[in-house]
Amino acid sequence: MKTQVFEDELYYICHDGRELHHIRTETKEQAGYTQTFEVYGCADCSGCGHKAKCLYKYNAEKDVEKNKVMKINEQWETLKEESHANIQSEKGILNRQIRSIQTEGHFGDIKENDSFRRFNYRTSEKVYKEFMLYAIGRNIN
Repeated sequence: MKTQVFEDELYYICHDGRELHHIRTETKEQAGYTQTFEVYGCADCSGCGHKAKCLYKYNAEKDVEKNKVMKINEQWETLKEESHANIQSEKGILNRQIRSIQTEGHFGDIKENDSFRRFNYRTSEKVYKEFMLYAIGRNIN
């Protein structure tokens, strides 16, 4: 998808060259966080050759009148670009090089030297308790 700005209005251009203009803004709250989505849609997708690839679960018989709609979380996109810039910076490249040659010392020590390879319990609560007891004993040691 390409983005373009025309008269201060952001819109996207699909693979077939059709414009997807802003329709509405949606908010979604999940686990205490609020997500804001900008919804863009195409006015008419009839006769588009990319419709089968573009629409989710497209059925040519049932979805003849269906048009392309996409939701974009602009805050997520900004954070993603910032993260990518950090990873590609000199410091990020150096940190990746250092991390790739370092081993996870404590976990290797736990597995090899203490032969701790399997939990005795299966529920997450019991596994958490078992590992906490092991970690306390390891710290005391």
